[in-house]
Amino acid sequence: MRVAREGEPLMREIDIKDRRRRCVLPFEALPAEVRLLRRAAATQLGQWGVPAAGDATQLVVTELATNVIKHVGEGSPATLILEWQRERLRVEMHDKSSCLPAPRTADCEAECGRGLHMLAAMAVDWGTVVTALGKAVWCEIELGPDDVCLRMERAVDALENYRERSGSALRGRHEAVLEESAVELIADLLHWTSAQGLDPDDVLDRAQMHYEAEAA
Repeated sequence: MRVAREGEPLMREIDIKDRRRRCVLPFEALPAEVRLLRRAAATQLGQWGVPAAGDATQLVVTELATNVIKHVGEGSPATLILEWQRERLRVEMHDKSSCLPAPRTADCEAECGRGLHMLAAMAVDWGTVVTALGKAVWCEIELGPDDVCLRMERAVDALENYRERSGSALRGRHEAVLEESAVELIADLLHWTSAQGLDPDDVLDRAQMHYEAEAA
């Protein structure tokens, strides 16, 4: 399965009750897919409210995906998994080869020679594991408190919960589904404010003022 074309990353996001978020991105190990995979990862981090982690994550994704292409084979199936919990982001690359990479000297051409040194330098922890289908190489990137946008985190939580409770049957790109859910949620909130005897226009104006003040 390929990463979808530009603007339409193929992603399956899983909400976990302890406030972890997990995104699964299957792809084919082809050079043309690496850029799309990077973009899909950055898009997902933006939706989670941790866009500041995008640069480091894209470097890691590029290295791991390139290693699959070089050492497992072009066109082989692979899966990128992103898992975020508060101040740590875990990046996993799964492929069908059971041969575990090991750090070598920096100028060695063996599998992941220099790449693993880079992972060790960028990550707070990393490792490899044999899986039922092959292996996984993983690393964890530490996020500072300033990297996490609390309002974005709360907004995503609210939208995901709203979708579940409303029994939404929307299909398509994840960001498009969230956008439609946001519109429906705002409409419901306006109905609620009206039922409480409040002026919906006044509530919208106040919300806009809060947004503009914080954005500035």
